[in-house]
Parts: sequence; structure tokens; C-alpha cells
Amino acid sequence: MTDTIALIGAGAMGGAIGARLVETGTRLYVYDRDPDKVAALVAIGAIGAASAAEAASKAKAVILSLNSAAIVRAAVFGPQGVAEGASEGTLIIDMSSIDPETTKAMATEGAAKGLRWVDSPLSGGIPRVAIGQLTLMQGGAEPDVAEAQQILANLAGNQTHMGGSGAGQTTKMINQVLCGLGFLAVAEATALAEAAGVDVLKIPQALKGGRADSALLQEYMPRYAARDYRRTGRIDNMVKDLNAAQDLARLTHTAMPLTAICAEIHRMLTAAGLGGEDQAALMEFFKGPNKEISE
Repeated sequence: MTDTIALIGAGAMGGAIGARLVETGTRLYVYDRDPDKVAALVAIGAIGAASAAEAASKAKAVILSLNSAAIVRAAVFGPQGVAEGASEGTLIIDMSSIDPETTKAMATEGAAKGLRWVDSPLSGGIPRVAIGQLTLMQGGAEPDVAEAQQILANLAGNQTHMGGSGAGQTTKMINQVLCGLGFLAVAEATALAEAAGVDVLKIPQALKGGRADSALLQEYMPRYAARDYRRTGRIDNMVKDLNAAQDLARLTHTAMPLTAICAEIHRMLTAAGLGGEDQAALMEFFKGPNKEISE
């Protein structure tokens, strides 16, 4: 197992990943464009780096937790990027959620520079990484994925090698379609329950174990009812992922009418200034156009 890891990207998810790695004994070098985010991890035992290149030069594996394909490309192949500092054979583990075609292209470009690439997007968010129970879906060469799974063992309760490069990202797009539709379905059901005068907080228990039960129902219906918008994810990130899923649908000639509606509702909320809010803010959609947005 690689003892020293570099982490590029210490935002909400990257910071949680970094904290978990440090807490479980990993020697971690971290770089983010925001020095305050680096400082937060340094305060608990990580080592700050002045650039992605410097962080990569200290480690045999580099974890990426970034917000878009363009940022991933810049962090790896741009000035002072990972490729400038990494040694031959360095393993790149991209835990970002980006489109599979760009992932394949960057994996090929990385291979030309002596880098190995595993796409390993995640599901479960900050609550699950804190207890080492993320779900990871991975693409890449079998020995590289096996090594990545060892490195990520303290982060994940479920890791699955889905196939070649990009297969992990494709699986994440499928995950996001299911999650996006699920979030919206639970929000809509909550709105109906409230309007009909049913005790919303009893519904998750009433439906527990039935066909309508799900982790989203159990976690989010109480949050929707309480208008609890504490952030564990972002609406605009779901827009990004649903856009990528729709691009993949066009590429594969797959009809996805429900995803189109779901994506449009997320885009509407983003246009209304709620893109930075948690998925719980989907309840704002059900207020109607003439009602005020919650503080």
C-alpha cells in the first residue's frame, strides 16, 4: 500500500477525503488554490504544498477531488500541474465526477507522460466518507484499480471495478440519474403529504422495508419537511452531472425524458440563485412562482 499520498483539491468533498486519510494514518500532501482549505487539513496533520507539481513529487499516488473536467485537466497537465512533478508510474486516482469521454482522453494523455490513471468517482457524500463507507465505482487497468482500491480502503465500504478507463465515470452518471430523480421524487412526495395534511415525519417509518423505501427517503424526507438546507452537496453540481448524463444519452442514442425534466428543474433552481444550496432546497421548487424563497 502506498504510504504517502498527494491530494489535489480540498473543497467540501476533498477536505472530507483528506481528513479521513489523515485520521487513518496516511501521510498526506495537499494542494488547493485556496490556502485556507489547505490550512484546515494542515491543522490536523497534513502537509501543505505550494503547487500540484510539488505535492505529486512527494507521493506515489495522487488523488484528485475537483469540480469539473477543465479543472482536472489544468491540475494535471497545466503549469505546475501534477504531470510536472510526478515520477514515472505515478498513479492518478480521479475521484471527481466528470464525463467519461474526457476521462478516456486524459488517461491516454497521461499514459504518454508515464502516468497511470484510475477514474474512481464516489457516492455517499461527506456523511459517508467521515465513517469510511463511500461507494466507489472504478475504471482503468485491473492492476491499477487493485492498487487504487488498497489506497482508498479507509474511505470506502464498497469498491467495484466496472471496466476500462471511463467506466467508473459512466457508472457515476447512472448513479446521478437515479439520485437526481430520487431527490426530486421525495421532494414532490413531501409537498403532497404536506398539502394533504399527513404527518410527513411518520412517512419514512411507515414505508420502511416496502418497495418505496430508500436511503434518500429516510434521510431527505425529514430534511425536506424541516427545510434543513445544510449542505452535503450542491444543486449546481447535480446540474453538471445531469448535463453529462444527457450528453452520454445523446452519444448512445438513449431516450431519457425523465432525466430531461429533472435536469431542467435543477437548472431553474440554479437560475433562481440556489445552485450553491443542498439538494434539500429542491423544496423551493414546490413553493410556486409567486411565493417567497426561504431565508
